[in-house]
Amino acid sequence: MKGQESAKRALEIAAAGVTNLLMVGPPGAGKSLMAACLPGILPDLTPAKALEVSMVASVAGELPGGRLIRARPFRSPHHSASMAALTGGGLKARPGEVSLAHLGVLFLDELAEFQRPVLDSLRQPVETGRVTVARANAHVTFPARVQLIAAMNPCRCGHLGDAALACARAPKCAADYQAKVSGPLLDRIDLHVEVRAVSAADLVLPPPAEGSAEVAGRVAEARAIQTDRYAAHGVRTNAKADGELLDSVAAPDEAGRKLLAQAAEQMRLSARGYHRVLRVARTIADLGGAGGVGRVHVAEALSYRRRAPVN
Repeated sequence: MKGQESAKRALEIAAAGVTNLLMVGPPGAGKSLMAACLPGILPDLTPAKALEVSMVASVAGELPGGRLIRARPFRSPHHSASMAALTGGGLKARPGEVSLAHLGVLFLDELAEFQRPVLDSLRQPVETGRVTVARANAHVTFPARVQLIAAMNPCRCGHLGDAALACARAPKCAADYQAKVSGPLLDRIDLHVEVRAVSAADLVLPPPAEGSAEVAGRVAEARAIQTDRYAAHGVRTNAKADGELLDSVAAPDEAGRKLLAQAAEQMRLSARGYHRVLRVARTIADLGGAGGVGRVHVAEALSYRRRAPVN
């Protein structure tokens, strides 16, 4: 894919650390295309994980020919999807899209067009990796360890940054449109990246110097580092490190600590946001082969963090 270097970098970090990503940009900028490329740079499922994915698909009646599913799921529900379709439900409780994407990617295109209660129903599964469907006759819990990738336009017309195409209500229309997605859900998204329109100059450039195979190699190396690091702790990726474990593996150096403390106050980071910055910084360090987290890793992680609105 030509252009969009910052967005492709964020996608690589998301793949390496199993972190959530939101891309905001005008129509035709390549957001959906980049999301569709993500499974191509993710590591293959192990036999045990393939069995987990297949079991969920079997319960939903979506296991093709009774064969194990060996590719990571990529689910992309339409923005008109109901809460039951997304999180599960029905007379006989059935897994929803968030469970069918277990150990894979849940891609929500046109994020702000989803009904707000439907989006907010994802907050618990994204945080805990499971979803409980409560019915009068039963409570059923399905696994839902997904990587959430979302895309949206900056405003309803989609051309906020282009004075020639933007509607007459800009910039108020952007604030109203983006407010359709709740702050608590956005706080659970680790990487926020602006995707700009692709120019004609980008399109006439030579093909990119590297493709998905090269990126997949770096992602696999970073995942292997994490597997070794957490072998004795019951987790496999930076996204699942928490508490004292996160403090021990992602503590930045003195310069990085000062930068993070300053940014936490200025950007009004929540405790969740603070820890998510640490996880992203640890992943960036892993991609660079660094043993510790330095100021440069913290700075890049902060550049992807959404700033809290000022009252």
